[in-house]
Amino acid sequence: MRSVLSPPMAAPSPIAIRPAERADAEAIRTIYNYEVRHETSTFDLVPRTLEDQETWLLARSGAFSAVVAVDAARTVVGFGSLSRYKDRAAYSTTVEDSVYVDRSRSGEGIGRALLSHLVELARLSGFHAVMARIEASSAASRALHARCGFELVGIEREVGRKFNRWLDVAVMQRLL
Repeated sequence: MRSVLSPPMAAPSPIAIRPAERADAEAIRTIYNYEVRHETSTFDLVPRTLEDQETWLLARSGAFSAVVAVDAARTVVGFGSLSRYKDRAAYSTTVEDSVYVDRSRSGEGIGRALLSHLVELARLSGFHAVMARIEASSAASRALHARCGFELVGIEREVGRKFNRWLDVAVMQRLL
């Protein structure tokens, strides 16, 4: 009897994380607008224009810079950023993360690479805590954050409404 082996699976291409540039705006917008239109990973309801995305990028600097994940072909396959958690001064040592990955590339470790990079950026920038606000039914995003050392600290009930349904938000936190 002859055994038939499946051909080896190709390893995912290596991913590099770098600061986002203005030239990345369209790729970031494409990834983000898919989430706006089809998913609850963002509570935005209106897709961004290219001008909106460029403005968003220009507003990012220092510890609040946006970063992109690029593959071996230099294609943007994900992005992330750190943002102020709250406006009041006492919150100044806390930031909130955002991570988005091209849905066709999920499961390749891109989200983990982005989130790990953001956590290290927060640490190097002197922040004390990183917060994540995740639509509560997103098991993948919650698992990603847990793998990167975040703990669930609360659930905000029915604080968002999208696609004609109420949405809860899981609040996760990592102390640095």
